[in-house]
Amino acid sequence: MKQTLFLLFFICSALIAQAQSVVEPSAAKHPEWTHPFPPFQIAGNLYYVGTADLACYLITTSGGNILINTGLASSETQIIANIKALGFQISDTKILLTTQAHFDHMGAMAAIKKITKAKMMVDEGDATVVADGGLSDYDLKGDVRTFTPVKVDRILHNGDSIKLGNMKLTILHHPGHTKGSCSYLFDVKDSKRSYRVLIANMPTIVTDRKFSDIPSYPGIADDYAYTLKAMEGLKFDIWLASHGIQFDLISKHKPGSPYNPLIFADKKKYYDEIAELQAEYDKKIAGK
Repeated sequence: MKQTLFLLFFICSALIAQAQSVVEPSAAKHPEWTHPFPPFQIAGNLYYVGTADLACYLITTSGGNILINTGLASSETQIIANIKALGFQISDTKILLTTQAHFDHMGAMAAIKKITKAKMMVDEGDATVVADGGLSDYDLKGDVRTFTPVKVDRILHNGDSIKLGNMKLTILHHPGHTKGSCSYLFDVKDSKRSYRVLIANMPTIVTDRKFSDIPSYPGIADDYAYTLKAMEGLKFDIWLASHGIQFDLISKHKPGSPYNPLIFADKKKYYDEIAELQAEYDKKIAGK
């Protein structure tokens, strides 16, 4: 009952926000965000369908497909074309997920939800932001939406399972970058072996303000500390992230390269990045 009332509240909030226009921030400084990248099979039934940097993932199942992230609003046509190029149909998408409620990952979500009628499932910390199109983002002024609001069909909590067909994903609550930033753990397999996959939302610090100067997110420092510790202890075979640059997508996979899941088994890169982010956090806390 409480969850139903919670969802109704966010739906109403999204409807109220309709009076405010959507102004997607400029991506001019990030040409890699819109630069096309040929889709490819990562491992088993997991595929890359995003741009050169804004990572979007398709997971095919016996009961339909799951799409994680949608890039900018303009990424809609690229994602649909990429999915088709792999031999799948966007209409088979049944579940929509995101690693964080920022415009560069949510931009085309509303459009794709309209096309597919898929269910939008969101970490509890980002439910408000998804429903109001970024108005309540803690690091923004709250006077404009940065992406089109999306109706939330299911609110997810740390450790929840997302099941579709023969697949089960586990959501990991990794707040800080946004209040509901999250990662996903799941298994895929091919003819040779199975792979434990981590799609990680790396906890980069997005705000220039001191943590103590963010009244709309009083727990931000504790959330970053929690996430860094939690991510340091994760176990996986291969890992990916919200941005291609974070896991060296372009250098690891050249367009046309043969199928090779283990190019993404660079655990040293992952733990080195976590260590660097920990150092950035410590510096921020020290006020330097």
